Order: sequence, then C-alpha cells, then structure tokens
Amino acid sequence: MATGFIVRKNQYYDSVFLMGVNNRLSQIQGVQQTAVLMASEKNKELLVNFGLHGEEIESAQPNDLIVTVIAETPQIVETVLANLDQALISQEASAPASHLHSLEEGLVEKPFANLAAFSIPGEYVYREAMKALEANLNVFIFSSNVPLEEELKLKQFASEHKLLVMGPDCGTSILGGVGIGFANVVRNGTIGVIGPSGTGLQEFTSQVHNAGYGISHAFGTGSHDLSDEIGGVTTLMALDALETDEQTEVIAIVAKPPGQKTLHHLVARLKNCTRPVVACFLGTPPEDVNTNSGILWARMIDDAVLSAIQVSGKRESTPGIQLTETEHGLARQTRAKWSSEQCYLRGLLAGGTFCHQSQQILLEAGIEVYSNAPLKPQYKLTHPDHSYKHTLIDMGDDAYTLGKPHPMIDGTMRKQRILAESYDPSVAILLLDFILGYNASMDPVGELLDAIVEAKQRMQQHAGDLAVVASICGTQEDPQELDLQAKLLQEAGVILFHSNAKASLFCCELLKPAKEV
Repeated sequence: MATGFIVRKNQYYDSVFLMGVNNRLSQIQGVQQTAVLMASEKNKELLVNFGLHGEEIESAQPNDLIVTVIAETPQIVETVLANLDQALISQEASAPASHLHSLEEGLVEKPFANLAAFSIPGEYVYREAMKALEANLNVFIFSSNVPLEEELKLKQFASEHKLLVMGPDCGTSILGGVGIGFANVVRNGTIGVIGPSGTGLQEFTSQVHNAGYGISHAFGTGSHDLSDEIGGVTTLMALDALETDEQTEVIAIVAKPPGQKTLHHLVARLKNCTRPVVACFLGTPPEDVNTNSGILWARMIDDAVLSAIQVSGKRESTPGIQLTETEHGLARQTRAKWSSEQCYLRGLLAGGTFCHQSQQILLEAGIEVYSNAPLKPQYKLTHPDHSYKHTLIDMGDDAYTLGKPHPMIDGTMRKQRILAESYDPSVAILLLDFILGYNASMDPVGELLDAIVEAKQRMQQHAGDLAVVASICGTQEDPQELDLQAKLLQEAGVILFHSNAKASLFCCELLKPAKEV
C-alpha cells in the first residue's frame, strides 16, 4: 500500500465541489481511498488520525487545498495526483454556475427573503451567519465544525433579535411545508416537531405523514443545541414559535439525551406549555425526568409519533411498538438458517440518530453492542473499520465523511463495508437503513443492492444465511418513491421494516438465543 499527498496554497473550493472532485479521483483503478478537502484544523486532525501527516500538512492554512491518496502502488498515487488539475477542470465544467457570489447580492435579487442557508466550512460560519442575522434573516446552518462559543454567540444574538438559528450541523427543517436540507415530502397538518437531528426529524415527520396526519413545522436546531454549553436556545425559541402558531395543535420534541442542566430547564418550560407536548429524549433514564409533569413521554421515535397523532386526532391510546406474531415466527425461521458459527450483528447506518436508537434498544434488551459512536464508553471500538462482536457503525461520522459525501448521498463507503463484513463467518445479521427525501441519493437501494446480494451469496457458500434487516425512512411522495425502493429490497430477500426501532426490535428477537455468546 502506498500513500501520498499534495498541498495547493490559496486554492479554495466549497465542500460540495470537492466531493465531486474526490469522486472522480477515487474512480482511478488501484485507488483505495482519496480525500480532497480544505486544510481546516478539523480536517487536518482527521488526516492525522488516518495516519496521513507531514510538515506541509501541519503548516497548511484553511484556504489551502489538500489532496491525499492511498493506493496499491506509488505509481498509482503519482497518477492520481497528476490528474488533479484535470479533475478540477472537469468538475468545474459540470458544476452549475451561479451568478450570485455573496449574501449582499442575494438580498438584492430577493429583497423580501427572511431565511439564509449556509453550507460552508465551519471556520467561516460565524462571520457569514452574523451578516445574515444583522440583515434580519433567520439562519439555517448545515455546516458542522463550528466552535461552540461561536454557535452560542450567534444564537444569543438571534434570540435578542427574535430570529432563529437552526444549526450548526442542522440536517433538516420543514417550515410551512418547505423542506430545507434533507427533508421528506410530507403533508401539512397540526403536529409541530423540534429536534437537533436530521434523521430523527425525518423519521418522525415521515411516520406522521404515512399514518395519514401532517406537519405544521419541523424545526431543526443543530446537534449541539441541547448541550449544556448552548442550553437549548433554539429549541426554546422554536417551542415559543410553535406554541403561538395557530395551525399547531400538538408539539413533539425528538432528541438524543440533553445535558442535565438543559434537560431540567427544558422540562420546566415544557410543563408550562399551552399546547400538549410529546417528549422523546432517546435513552434518557426515567429518573431524570418527571413523568407526572403532564408531558407525554416517549421512549422511541415511533412511540412519539403514536402519542402525537393520538392527541392530534383525538384517538384513544394504542399499545407501544412491538413485534407481531408473524414477525416472531419470521425470526424463528431466520435463525434456523444460520450455521452454528453465526451469532453476531453488524449494523451499517447512515443516520446518526438511528445508530443511537438501535444501540439503545439493543442495550435495553441486554445485548452488548460496540460502536464508533457508543452510548457507553466501554463499548467504544478500537477502530471504526474493525467490527467487534455485535457492532453498530454510524457511517455518517467524520471518520467516514472526510472529503467524501455523506452516506445518505453516496453509498460507496457502505457498499465496501457490507462486502467486508460478509467475509466474517460469525456474522448472522446485517442491519441497514435507507433514507429517502430531498438531497438524498436518488436510488439509495440501488446503490447497495449488488453488495447485499453478493454478501448473502458469499455467506451462504461459507456459513449459513445472512439475515439482512433494513428500515426505510420516507414517503411515497419523495423523489425516490417509497414503494419502489421497498420492492427492490424485498425482492433481494431483505427483511424490511418502515421504522428503525421496529427493525432493531426484530434484531433483538433474532439474537435472543445468542445473547450470552
């Protein structure tokens, strides 16, 4: 294996453009991995973690371009680096041209705009987002790697001026029926929802739509908003907005566990909300919340959906999420096809919230699960590329998106990992998620289908049957067409569920006899 890199001084490109360049270079035969990125401190740190370092990389500035290559031979590395200029030219030729180059130019063209969306390197977010706030614009920040102190300053300024900062690291919002970032096509309705996570909001809003109900607004707040450092500034402002919104009849909050101080402050505010409130803080211990507060507490996203539509539709309560007798029978049939060696689960998930929720469900069932994003520190993987026993991988983690598209956009990294896991004869279950909607891959199932079929065939040759269990998040109105994507999976022998929680519960059922292995 050979490695190499090049640093281009003062050659700035945005991250979306560089993903296209990276994709072109990675297609060269013999290439194992490429990374094409700007020399931000975060990116340089990630390169060091991958074993790529040198004085030239360490001294590179944020406006410098870094291209790294891991390939089979030094000659291939040289070929890739020599092709950089051609890849840049080709990408420029294929990229849509924009006649707008600044916020000021945008406001001239759209003087009545009230929202600015940012997807730029994290080190520039504060400066540019503050310009937007000073221009009386609400802000949606898709960008990540923004220092917490800068996020707090932006949100405090916004709060003082009655503006919203959704983000940083905000994947999804739906405002008045208009999706921003990764969003699904859902009908308008009476249920409002707030959440820091993109996939958590997508799961909630899609399930509400598929149950026949609708969304008034879905406010993404950014992954750090409920930390004690930020204190839920945007969450509280979004709550105020939904509480006074005439269309909204019930408010849901779907999030990973908040910081302790923020949780208690938020619960106090929720108790006084004039609208019914459903709260789902995934994995938060019951003793950390007051279950007699009048708030409807939900353990999983599916439970939050059920509670919200029961309140909105004035329906009687229904049992929480559980497997049917048919599904229990399917689990028994599936286990019967395994060899004596097969006993482990491997989950390769595009959604960070799905990785979190699946771990929660497995741990609550008494199944120890390791991860690159573990719920408990003792279950941290030594290396994200090396699975151990039961393993769930957040494929959207920085380690996998370094200079590459998120797995919701491009399934290449997951495809490679699916095939790698199929060489382990102890693997019994492969857990996947497929997320539809705007800005996601137009054929998420098609990208992985060949790898799924090949993995199942390889396992059958050397062990027993590989149980591929998947969840799909989306609606029939999404560009990818929910029914079509589901049909492709089922025809390939995938055991399919329309929620991550249900798929995870099914995995628990499959693993029951093997829990002590």
